[in-house]
Amino acid sequence: MIKSMTGFGRCEIAENNRKFTVEIKSVNHRYLDVNIKMPKALNFFESAIRGELKSRISRGKVDVFVSYEDYSEKTSTVRYNKEVAQEYLKFMRQMGEEFGLEDDVRVSMLARFPEVFTMEEAGVDEEELWKELRRAVAGAAVMFVDTRIAEGSHLKEDLLEKLRNMTELVEFISGRMPQIMSEYRRRLEEKVRELLADAAVDESRLLTEVTIFADKVCVDEEIVRLRSHIDTTAKALEEGGSIGRKLDFIAQEMNREANTILSKANDLEISNCAIELKTEIEKVREQIQNIE
Repeated sequence: MIKSMTGFGRCEIAENNRKFTVEIKSVNHRYLDVNIKMPKALNFFESAIRGELKSRISRGKVDVFVSYEDYSEKTSTVRYNKEVAQEYLKFMRQMGEEFGLEDDVRVSMLARFPEVFTMEEAGVDEEELWKELRRAVAGAAVMFVDTRIAEGSHLKEDLLEKLRNMTELVEFISGRMPQIMSEYRRRLEEKVRELLADAAVDESRLLTEVTIFADKVCVDEEIVRLRSHIDTTAKALEEGGSIGRKLDFIAQEMNREANTILSKANDLEISNCAIELKTEIEKVREQIQNIE
């Protein structure tokens, strides 16, 4: 199957007085670039989240948003740092002795100093927490991948239609080439007869001139390569997988062949057809940029 690089997924898990909400969205990118935004309390799960996503996603700029709410009664505790308080008290009394000041230290005063009292998060079972978070990540990832697959299906159909249009253009150019040779020979004969009046036309010389012209405008090799590139692209789309980079390279090669045909064109119809072909190839390249 074909996957688009744009997608969105969301999942919410609420149980055990906790709620996890995970949202995943992505846009086009040459490689896989995962950015995760979540509460500091969950930072130690970042590597695990990346691993969960990398098993499902190959390319794209992926943004992951994780929110966490804890409804349990005891989510944090107050810690009294006795050693810190003793240090403050010792130096305050030392200051009193050195400067002859009254020792008026009160508990309320000491308690206001930094680090005497600190807030700590209540201990949590990391394994249990990860199980719940992982379910939310996996749920969002499933929805995310499904939207990519749905969009990829539309991309596939659109690209196959464009390839069919390209094939018609290539076949028109291929079929037009013999006509160009015939028309060139006819015009050349008319011009020679006009110049030589009733004199006999040198058929061998005429054939030589036609051959030289044919060599200059011949696009047989370009036609063969274009047919091959179109077939390869169509087969890759049917086979599916992570084919975005491969198809982008093929599209560049098709564009080179179309440029060569346009540069060799000595016929208005072929020129117009080559321009239309280049336009279709550019549309294909734009769509390929969306494929994983």
